Amino acid sequence: MRRYYVEQKVKSFAAFLIILILLPYIVSVFVNGTDILAGGEEETYVTVKTKNGHGAEVTGEVGWTEYLAGILAEEMPETYEPEALKAQAVIIRTNLYRELEASADKVLTQEYMTRSEMEKKWSVADFAVYYEKYVRAVEETDDDVLLYNDSYAWLPYFQASNGSTRSSAEVLGTEEYPYVAVRECPLDKEADGEIQLFTFEYCEVQEACRDFLVAAGGKEQAENGYSFADFEICSCDSAGYVMQMRIGDTVCSGDQFRDALGLPSSCFSLSEQDGKLQITTTGKGHGLGLSQWTADEMAKEGKNYAEILRFFYEGTVLNTEIQETSLV
Repeated sequence: MRRYYVEQKVKSFAAFLIILILLPYIVSVFVNGTDILAGGEEETYVTVKTKNGHGAEVTGEVGWTEYLAGILAEEMPETYEPEALKAQAVIIRTNLYRELEASADKVLTQEYMTRSEMEKKWSVADFAVYYEKYVRAVEETDDDVLLYNDSYAWLPYFQASNGSTRSSAEVLGTEEYPYVAVRECPLDKEADGEIQLFTFEYCEVQEACRDFLVAAGGKEQAENGYSFADFEICSCDSAGYVMQMRIGDTVCSGDQFRDALGLPSSCFSLSEQDGKLQITTTGKGHGLGLSQWTADEMAKEGKNYAEILRFFYEGTVLNTEIQETSLV
């Protein structure tokens, strides 16, 4: 009787283990579907809507691994360390699952690099090496995603900060993403293109920002345009990024100003040079979430992708970590 009881316990545990291993695959197949390839290997496909070379929208089926690798190639340089690429792969996969979960038609829209585009970017020989590197980052993270409160986490990322990432509570005004918080990233100060200088004619700024500028200055200001006195940084967040600034009688966000002028960062300062507006920026990107530059530096120091993700999104958990804990 005791032997029968032990055997039943072993069988139950084995069944539980199989379910844990197969669950991510089952969910993925349910959402996206599969095809059977020669040799019995199953390939998962997703429906992707992109724009062709003429700007027209095109919808088609793309292999899941190929799609993730293509987005990874679009978002992170091929020279980055494998563990940094793996961290980015988990972020991309999580964000895609989050998008699929919220989508009625299950159509994905994120741009990705096709194989032909990669071949044009690199030589044929380099393509084979780099594509394999991206695919390996996708496959070696298997079906890893980051979860928060049993849901797919929202995972923003960018190229390099001003030395510190930003708090989502400050930037977005919500406590919904407490894991997107301030993280010190001093290594970002050595990033390529960390500090950049831009010079604009005042009329260029006025034209670029016309969508949100208020013509409160009346006819005289419209005719005479702006001067340096019309530009003022009103407030910054705790990481040093511009939150609000004044242009004439209009108050806008630092992100609005950055987007309008195509600046690399909303961490900037203003000055005047030869009658023109001079803008000095620090960092590349919005500053929320993972800094790709610091992630790569952490990988060079021996950190693995789980440690990198834990640093930038403290409070989230990898689904594989949940599975491992449940088996202890």
